[in-house]
Amino acid sequence: HTGDSITVAPVLTLTDKEYQALRDAALAVMRAVGVETGGSNVQFAVNPNPADGKFEMVVVEMNPRVSRSSALASKATGFPIAKIAAQLAVGYTLDELRNDITGTTSACFEPTIDYVVTKIPRWTFEKFPEADETLTTQMKSVGEVMSIGRTFKESFQKAIRSLDVKRFGLGLDKNDKWLASMRSGGTGRTADGQPIEWPIAEDKLIRKLSVPSQGRIYYIRYALKSGMTVDEISKHTRIDPFFIDQMAQLVEFEDELTAYESLEALPAETLADAKRLGFSDAQIANLYLGSISDETILMVRRLREARGIKPVFKLVDTCAAEFEAVTPYYYSTYEFASPGGNAESEVRESDTEKVVILGGGPNRIGQGIEFDYCCVHASLAAREIGYESVMINCNPETVSTDYDTSDMLFFEPLTLEDTLNIIEAINAPSGKVKGAIVQLGGQTPLNLAHGLNRAGVPLLGTSLDSIDLAEDRERFDAMLEELGLERPASGIARSIEDAVRIAGKIGYPVLVRPSYVLGGRGMEICSDESALKRYVATAVDVSGLDDAPILIDQFLDSATEVDVDVVADFAPDGTGKAMVCGVMEHIEQAGVHSGDSSCTIPPWSLGAGVVDRVRTTARKLAERLRVRGLMNVQMAIKDDRVFIIEVNPRASRTVPFVGKAKHTSWASTASKVMMGLSLDELGAAEINQPGVYAVKESVFPFSRFPGVDVILGPEMRSTGEVMGIDVSLPVAVLKAAMAAGMMLPKEGGVFLSVREGDKHDVVPIARSLMAMGFTVYATQGTAKVLTRHGLQPRVLEKLSSGTRPNVLDLMTDGKIQLVINTPTKSGFGTDEGIIRSATVRLSIPIITTVTGAQAAVDAIQALRAGDWGVAALQDYAAEVAAGT
Repeated sequence: HTGDSITVAPVLTLTDKEYQALRDAALAVMRAVGVETGGSNVQFAVNPNPADGKFEMVVVEMNPRVSRSSALASKATGFPIAKIAAQLAVGYTLDELRNDITGTTSACFEPTIDYVVTKIPRWTFEKFPEADETLTTQMKSVGEVMSIGRTFKESFQKAIRSLDVKRFGLGLDKNDKWLASMRSGGTGRTADGQPIEWPIAEDKLIRKLSVPSQGRIYYIRYALKSGMTVDEISKHTRIDPFFIDQMAQLVEFEDELTAYESLEALPAETLADAKRLGFSDAQIANLYLGSISDETILMVRRLREARGIKPVFKLVDTCAAEFEAVTPYYYSTYEFASPGGNAESEVRESDTEKVVILGGGPNRIGQGIEFDYCCVHASLAAREIGYESVMINCNPETVSTDYDTSDMLFFEPLTLEDTLNIIEAINAPSGKVKGAIVQLGGQTPLNLAHGLNRAGVPLLGTSLDSIDLAEDRERFDAMLEELGLERPASGIARSIEDAVRIAGKIGYPVLVRPSYVLGGRGMEICSDESALKRYVATAVDVSGLDDAPILIDQFLDSATEVDVDVVADFAPDGTGKAMVCGVMEHIEQAGVHSGDSSCTIPPWSLGAGVVDRVRTTARKLAERLRVRGLMNVQMAIKDDRVFIIEVNPRASRTVPFVGKAKHTSWASTASKVMMGLSLDELGAAEINQPGVYAVKESVFPFSRFPGVDVILGPEMRSTGEVMGIDVSLPVAVLKAAMAAGMMLPKEGGVFLSVREGDKHDVVPIARSLMAMGFTVYATQGTAKVLTRHGLQPRVLEKLSSGTRPNVLDLMTDGKIQLVINTPTKSGFGTDEGIIRSATVRLSIPIITTVTGAQAAVDAIQALRAGDWGVAALQDYAAEVAAGT
């Protein structure tokens, strides 16, 4: 699938004559289809080895609309395809429109570029361990990165380190198995090229080369290290020899680097060559200093700069420098004749103070466009109060990487090295960088905070100490005790023995997770000691920190979970105040990750007294942490007690939802606070009761991963979200479900199968469904409970019994329109796992929690009544204002 392919621009493996043939064919296809105006996308396949030597191509598909490729092409060239297409649609002609980048030429030209762009998809297979990683015609990636360099080799390595997967280039980093083997036992391929024993078996290596997967580029490198030729690898991979040869040149240069014993012994010329080829300071640090850390990266940086080896920044101008560009859209490159002989940097100097905003990098599960929303609003806020906004990001799918969103856009990897290069370049002439904002882009920029601070970059917003206080379990527990706040019984484990002892003391089930992660990465509920041991053996290194302890919490079963977003303007001396942006009640009970759970504003079941305690608790935490900007608190309510689950003094993924629900840009307010204004100066005020219900529903990618169990848990698996809004809660739930692609039925059959603890709660759900005329099917255990309460469901045997027709037969025959299954076991191999996976294949709505099922039943009643409509968000905003 094109969305899963590594892509480059311009075309590097076709002759100009072949390229012109494709161009002419694309225009002919557009005319044949009848596209009169707007953008289109045509995909071709070219035979690289035609039998008669003649150029051979076929049209794969044509989309008479703006596509995913259009967004990439727009960012790669600076030509805004969607914007131009919209203007053409309302009557403009190309020659009437100006090129924004040059300001002088018209849009009636084809962009030309004098650099190489590389796009690499971002996959999150770690969230679906049972999924097949083979890349096919079904798109499986959830995001992508784009990089710009003067050569393919430079651009390619920049793209790899943009992915935020702990890879800092094609090789020589901490995940390089060849380098690890060289250090431990002298296997691999020596610096002089002599082949010796390599640990990867040839048949496995060939299999890895032959089957497309997310890690294939690294196996190409291993194949080159083990002595395979470019032609052999091209034969196995079907990748053009040009690209294999480019990787081979990088591998050959690695041999040159490994010939030197130490960083100090590395000649300046060789270091300069390494930078031209896209090698990062992190790779060089790992090779010569043995580790990748803020300290070692900065050591390489100091040596590199002392030798006069610095990048220059070039403009994206759409015309290969034929005309001067006026839009400050930059990329970095190492372009010099010799060390100290840097080419001209095209960064424009100005005396206006600048605020640097670090974006979130590629979309992935746990960190998506919710954070880009915050970054964009920060950029607009900076402009509004008189600062120049400087955006750093590498994601071509986002609004933050539009050249007109910020005053200066740097399309660069979000690494310590690249970020410092940019800040030094814009700060050196004038010293006008006010500071950097790292708390709006998710975990990626937060991971750079300590390194930036160590390098002397001012960080705007909540202090690093407060962020660490919220993450350091021992300090955090002491703070909660000081404030008189409750949290579930917990402990910190740095070994399997620690974990077993702590869990035994707390009592199973326990919730375990690593430190410093986002999206519930590595989080799991362990019901016994064997499950805990299995978890610790695989999760200790998930957060990537050398001394990241495992956090173990008592799991609060059947608790109601609440999310609270707060904005505060506290100064280091404690003066200031906090405001609650919104209180969200999860529809699913505790145990489902907040990013996967549906939630409502205002809370739908909590009493006013509990909500007031939640608000007071959140403000108290913000004051103690001296929050300046945004903060998110997750709480659990059980038996009228409020427990603190987690506090994050940064933007959360719920900020856009709260902002839309209450028609207020809390991200903008928080950004202005981080830049120095107070909440009073901004006239900000809490909106306690919006007057309407807003429901957030998550969107999942299960259809892309056949065989994956659709059960929800503490590790986030959703890739997006939608919002439903209405004056009626059931209608808001209905709208959210429809927007998420869950088409709830008005009639038909419903299959019920719930775990023991949910059997009592499913009775009113079944009664409501039967009252609406649905046929209710149930497994024996669930049916017994329903029968005891006077209901008569149709009983179905388990799949394993072999009795037919079974639930799968009824689903396939179209007799079941909804499945309600609260899981007792997970995994595709179980009866219920097979049923859950079948719902995805057959596009049957499935609900896996009792609270979610009750909300769905209420929504079905609203759907059947038909008494609902739609309104503009601005109309609901008037309702919000009326309810203030």
